[in-house]
Amino acid sequence: MTGKIAIIGDGDSIMVFRAAGVATFAAENEAKAREVLRKVAKDYQIIFLTEELAKPLTEFLKRFDEQPYPVVLSIPSKNGSTGHGTQLLKNAMERALGVDILFNN
Repeated sequence: MTGKIAIIGDGDSIMVFRAAGVATFAAENEAKAREVLRKVAKDYQIIFLTEELAKPLTEFLKRFDEQPYPVVLSIPSKNGSTGHGTQLLKNAMERALGVDILFNN
């Protein structure tokens, strides 16, 4: 499982990652994303998940916070950012460091 990276999202949003050599998995809704995530979590260290799919899966994704791998990161899709990924990063930073060093809010 050394350095393996995957992305889960709608077909248009993940296409550019495929060109960069990242393993891509299409998911058109949260149910499919959850199913795919369960399968790929065993084989990949870093998994990107588009914000539209990550937001409704917030509670499900918390189980990955307790393990070193995989690291699941929420990223904007082709539609742009909803702010969800930024908020998750901010929360994780505050939990780990006790202070917000990037956003200063």
